[in-house]
Parts: sequence; structure tokens; C-alpha cells
Amino acid sequence: MDLLLTAWLGTPLWLWLSFLAVVVALLALDLGVLHRTDHEIGVRESLRLSAGYIVLGLAFGGFVWWQLGQQSAIEYLTGFVVEKSLAMDNVFVIAMIFFHFAIPRLYQHRVLFWGILGVIVLRGVMIGFGAAIISEWGWILYIFAAFLVFTGIRMWTMAGETHDIGSSVALRWLRGHIRVTEEMHGNRFFVTLPDPTTGRRLLWATPLFLALATVEFVDVVFAIDSVPAIFAITTDPFIVYTSNIFAILGLGSEPNQVLARAM
Repeated sequence: MDLLLTAWLGTPLWLWLSFLAVVVALLALDLGVLHRTDHEIGVRESLRLSAGYIVLGLAFGGFVWWQLGQQSAIEYLTGFVVEKSLAMDNVFVIAMIFFHFAIPRLYQHRVLFWGILGVIVLRGVMIGFGAAIISEWGWILYIFAAFLVFTGIRMWTMAGETHDIGSSVALRWLRGHIRVTEEMHGNRFFVTLPDPTTGRRLLWATPLFLALATVEFVDVVFAIDSVPAIFAITTDPFIVYTSNIFAILGLGSEPNQVLARAM
């Protein structure tokens, strides 16, 4: 019991474990029950899922109020709204990624599920690193603020420009360092196929894996903006991380709304 009450990054360990238990339960429900078999997610189902995650995110804000007080709850809800707003850019970029790789809607949720799982880990690393830096050098927040102003101006000046997913540095690097099949192989990220030259059976990545890797790369790029934005609201790692993750969980369904309406 004493261990659970021990503060980790300024918050009792049991609160961290409670949050992680909720996230694991949601992911298990998503993959093991709601999407146990691959199927196309229509606009209606996508809207229901998005609304459900928003309600859960807001409900967790009530839990934060109950356990940590009004100020922490206000910071959580502010971070949740900010991250949810910034995540809309991710939604449209992910839709472009699926369009570029011609990923059938049947398999898009599978990519998004594993992409979100990777995001949970990557955001944890970035937020932990950011919190450690801020605790040592508080003035780094001014650099974060200047960076946000710079990226805001850059996005404004680049508005209306088109971007080619296929020309990204990360995608070119992947194509140059791993074997990739030309066609899809169902919902598989990797397949074992014979080498065209030697006939030896080798491991190949599929376009589904390239889409997943590109989604993860895009999230890292967007996190460079969103994580400093939330640190400007609060420097509490628990509030920063939980508001980030609850805002991102809904990404498993939101790109389907964009694609479904476009088709």
C-alpha cells in the first residue's frame, strides 16, 4: 500500500497505474471485442466511437478533479481541448497517408490501432524527457514558446501548399533499407516471400507496414508542436500525459470520417 502512495513524477503511483489500466482496458475492448474481425468503419460507427472517447476523456477530467483538485482538472481539460484541436491536423494527414498507399478501408483501423499504441509509448518518452529538462532548466519554456510562434508563422505561410507523402525523408529511407512488396497481403504487416533473384525465402514488409511507419513518423512531427503547447499550460507530467493520450485515443476512428465522406 505504501508503494502505491509513493509519488512518481509528482503524482501518486496508484493514479498512474489507474490511468494505464483504463487505457489498456480500452485498447483490449477495441481490438478484442469491437474490432476483433476486420471490417469497414462507416461514418455512423466512427462518430459513435469518437463521441465515446470524448466522453471518457471528459469523465477522466472529473476523476482528476476528485483526486487532485480543481486547478489540476482545469489544466487537464485545457490540455485535452488543445491536444484534441491540434490532433485534427493528424486526422487529415493520416487520411492522406491511407489514400497514398491505397489502404483499403477494411484494414485502416488495424493500422490506426497499432499506430496509437506506438504513439502512447512515443509520447510518454517525449513528455518524460521534456519534464526532466524543464525541472532542471525552467527557462527552456521560453524556447518552447518561441518555437511555437515560429511553427505557427511557418504553417500560416505554407497554407495552401500541397505535400507529397511519397517524397518524405522517412519513407524514402524505409524503401531504401527494407524489402517492400508491391501489393497488399491482407491485414499483414510482414510476409515471407522468395527473393526474385536467389529464390531464398525472406521477410518482406507490406504497404500496410509503410503506412503504419509513416503514421508514427507524422505523430513525432506533430508532437514537436503539441507537447510544448501543453507544457505551456502545465508542467505536471501526469496532466500533460493523460490529456495527450485521451485526446489521441479517438484517432482510431476519426480518419475514417474523412475518408468515408470523400468516397
